[in-house]
Amino acid sequence: MMPADDSTAPGADTQSRLAHPLSRRRAEPLEAVWVELLPEDALEAFEAAFLQACTTVGFFKDDDTETWRVEGVREQGAKAELLEAGLAIAAMVSGIEPPELHCEPVAADGWLARTIEAFPEQPIGNSFLVRPTHLPNPRTHGRTVLRLDAGMAFGSGEHASTRGCLLGFERMAHRRPAKVLDLGSGSGILAIAAAKRLHRPVLATDIDPWSVKVMRENAVLNGVQHMLRAELADGWKQRGLAGRRFDLVFANILARPLCSMAREMALHLNPGGTAILAGLLGVQVRMVLAAHRRQGMRLESRIDIGHWSALVLRK
Repeated sequence: MMPADDSTAPGADTQSRLAHPLSRRRAEPLEAVWVELLPEDALEAFEAAFLQACTTVGFFKDDDTETWRVEGVREQGAKAELLEAGLAIAAMVSGIEPPELHCEPVAADGWLARTIEAFPEQPIGNSFLVRPTHLPNPRTHGRTVLRLDAGMAFGSGEHASTRGCLLGFERMAHRRPAKVLDLGSGSGILAIAAAKRLHRPVLATDIDPWSVKVMRENAVLNGVQHMLRAELADGWKQRGLAGRRFDLVFANILARPLCSMAREMALHLNPGGTAILAGLLGVQVRMVLAAHRRQGMRLESRIDIGHWSALVLRK
């Protein structure tokens, strides 16, 4: 995930997520673009604008002013007109003056090197340990070790939404779902965790071809390539998913896509099945929850980490 900018005010809260993968194997010229002094209720509109042009979207809160900065990383100059139009629409929808767009070059190799340096071993809950590949890998008792490269597709365990999903999965440890799907899998971290804990086949899908490649590499790295099947898919719009039902679905995506896919989620869950949803801010929980309750799902638990939330729902 993207580290906080050095100019972030002391005491500011920082969260970010990758919309599409960046890898240290790529070295295109990058630039950071951002707008600042946004009210919280404008975040969703500006997030949508940045997602049209950027590979990374981050939220940075200044606790002193109670305002937010939304920042993205993109290839230099990429989709400039699309971003400009999206920001204008976001300002209009939010009822604020169009904010100034700031740009600054980012050295891809330097950013990825800093990401690796800042990616320590991370225990998550009582069950999981995310261990980057640049660290030794001794035998670890009592935890499921997830080996991942820093700077790969979204899902290193650092981001609160990924951690929330793993904590939600830990809470349902007494269940043994037979059919598991990780929808929008990114790095494959959640699918790998499920395969290792359940010792059962897991299907992982993502809309981005690079993510599918990364998933397969991470499955080999974690020794679960025989249990994890990684496929390219746009949400539920994959022929292989038609008519299939699952006992557990991870969906660490974004709030709006989660709402729009609520009906499909319910249709693809077996009775009593569980959906673990993440990628949403706490202020978006009510919207996401309402969309799924209309489809006959109920809230089992909610995990809040900073400004981010994960929901565990049962059908």
